[in-house]
Amino acid sequence: MARNARPALRRQLYSAAVRLLVWLSASVCCCLLAVLIGYICWRGLPGLSWELLTSEESLLQGTAGLLPSLLNTLCVVAVSLAAALPLGVGAAIYLTEYARSRRLTAAVEFASEVLSGIPSILYALVGVIVFCSALGLQKTLLAGSLTLAIMTLPTILRTTQESLRTVPRSYREGALSLGSGRWRMIATVVLPSCVDGIVTGCILAAGRVVGESAVLMYTAGLSTAMQDFSTIQGIMRASGSTLAVALYVYAKERADFAAAFAAATVLLALSALINLAARLAGRRLGRRQRRKKHPAALTRRQGGPHG
Repeated sequence: MARNARPALRRQLYSAAVRLLVWLSASVCCCLLAVLIGYICWRGLPGLSWELLTSEESLLQGTAGLLPSLLNTLCVVAVSLAAALPLGVGAAIYLTEYARSRRLTAAVEFASEVLSGIPSILYALVGVIVFCSALGLQKTLLAGSLTLAIMTLPTILRTTQESLRTVPRSYREGALSLGSGRWRMIATVVLPSCVDGIVTGCILAAGRVVGESAVLMYTAGLSTAMQDFSTIQGIMRASGSTLAVALYVYAKERADFAAAFAAATVLLALSALINLAARLAGRRLGRRQRRKKHPAALTRRQGGPHG
């Protein structure tokens, strides 16, 4: 009995030690995050005002304004995701559901892993050479958005591909056995089952776009003036700084740390809003799919008439 009790006691001590380390690591991460967010808000909230958020910078009057940078950030996020999401999700679907060559799949996965580890400054140089010079887009928000789309494409591809692999094979076999075509099976069974993973990839991509500064400094410019987004030609020629770039300009070039921390606070709030909106959209899509699959069960759960 004593010999059997010793291994059991060791396993219990080992499990308790591992659990303590996990809780300690989680607590340290949460504390660091809370300190970082608290410090940014403590320095940035006093400098925030409605005038700062709804006006542009005036060098003659010596006032700062974040409205142009905020609009530029929203434009860059929208264009980047509009270009990267279809390509990333489509490539992941092809590699997971259609590609028969394992060498091709392995080569694309290796390339995406390599591209995801490349520093952003190299993407900036590629954006300057390809989009700004070769394609003649000059330093514009469009050139910066396309560069960021290429930079976030590996993240969307890998997260979507891993999400597709988590869908059980029985789902596919069941849909095909009922006479569904391959694309209809993917659109109605596979994609709704892994929508959470696709939303996660979208959140990661949006977060990287919002916080990127090196790429946009080289491809989109440093201007803090208001741009014309009322026409397509104005959007094509718009050039300016996003919130991340404006933060660098205020802190490094103008030593206006009050405006810099205010921009950091707005940037933090914008990232949280984008993540929350993506989460809500993912949950809504998941609920809609569950209603299509089990309408009677949902009706009974909501207190409706029994079938």
